[in-house]
Amino acid sequence: MSNRTIMVTDDIYRYILSTSLREPDVLRRLREETKRDPDHRMQISPEQGQFMALLLRLMGAGQTIEIGVYTGYSSLWTALALPSNGRMIACDINKQWTDVARRYWKEAGIQEKIDLRLGPALDALDELLAEGRSGAFDFAFIDADKENYDAYYERCLALLRPGGLIAIDNTLWDGRVTAPDPGDEATLAINALNRKLLQDKRIDLSLAPIGDGLTLVWKRP
Repeated sequence: MSNRTIMVTDDIYRYILSTSLREPDVLRRLREETKRDPDHRMQISPEQGQFMALLLRLMGAGQTIEIGVYTGYSSLWTALALPSNGRMIACDINKQWTDVARRYWKEAGIQEKIDLRLGPALDALDELLAEGRSGAFDFAFIDADKENYDAYYERCLALLRPGGLIAIDNTLWDGRVTAPDPGDEATLAINALNRKLLQDKRIDLSLAPIGDGLTLVWKRP
C-alpha cells in the first residue's frame, strides 16, 4: 500500500509496458518512425495512447476533437477506439508531419473517420462553434502550443456535451510547473491553466501522472 503515487523508474516502466501494453503493429511502426524525427518528444507515450483509447471505449465516445496531430500517433489510437461511424476533427498546422499521419491512417483503414483541418486550431474551433456544434462532441484531446491552452480549453468545453471529457497533455511539463521561470511563457501558461481548472465549477478533474502529466476534465451536466 502507498499513500502517494509510486516513482516510475526505468525498470518499473519496462514492467508496465511488458505486462499491459497491447500496441497494434501499425501504431508501433508509426511510433518507431517518429523516433527518427528531431521533435519526437512531442509524441505521446504508448501507455498514454492505450489509456486514452480505453477511456473512449468506456464512455462510448463517437465524436472527438484533437488539437495537435503531429505524426498522428494519438489520433490513430483514438480513431481505432471509435465505432465505425465515429468521427474526429483533427487540427494541426504542419503538412509535413500530418502527411506521415495520413499514411498510417490510410494503412489502418480509419482515414474516413478523421477530418484533418490544416491551419490554426482556434480558427477551426471557432468555425465549429459558428456552425452550431456546441455540445456535439464527446471527447477532446489538447496537445499543441501551450500559450493557447486556455483558449483551446474554453472552446473545447463549449463544444463538449455535458458528461464529455477533455484530456489535456503536458500538464506537468517535465516538472517545470513547480518553479516556472518568469520568462518561460509556455510553462506559465500551463501553470495558469492548472490553477484555473482547480477553481472551475463547471468541471470535475484529475491530473494523472501519466506521460508528462495528463489532466482529465469532465464537463458537469
